[in-house]
Amino acid sequence: MSSFDDREKAQEAKFAHDAALQFKAEARRNKLLAIWAAEILGKTDVNAYVGEVIASDFEEAGDEDVFRKVSADLSQADNKVSDEKLRAKMDELMAVAQEQVLKEV
Repeated sequence: MSSFDDREKAQEAKFAHDAALQFKAEARRNKLLAIWAAEILGKTDVNAYVGEVIASDFEEAGDEDVFRKVSADLSQADNKVSDEKLRAKMDELMAVAQEQVLKEV
């Protein structure tokens, strides 16, 4: 029975590790997205805007809260960004964030 217990513990550890990596990648993606949007918006205090975007991620599960926050901010800008372009940028930055997080492991 020890072998079964060892496999179970290994699977639990892998699940926890994968979840931690996903959380870090999403947080990194949100930071990169905020930096990108801050540049478009002409924000002078980029760190404050990064904090706003990261805080918006705690409103609900998933990416929609971050999408709504950044989309609303960008819709008020002179240089409007379409929803499609924003979603594509989020996907692009998620790939970048995942790569960065995996390099840190």
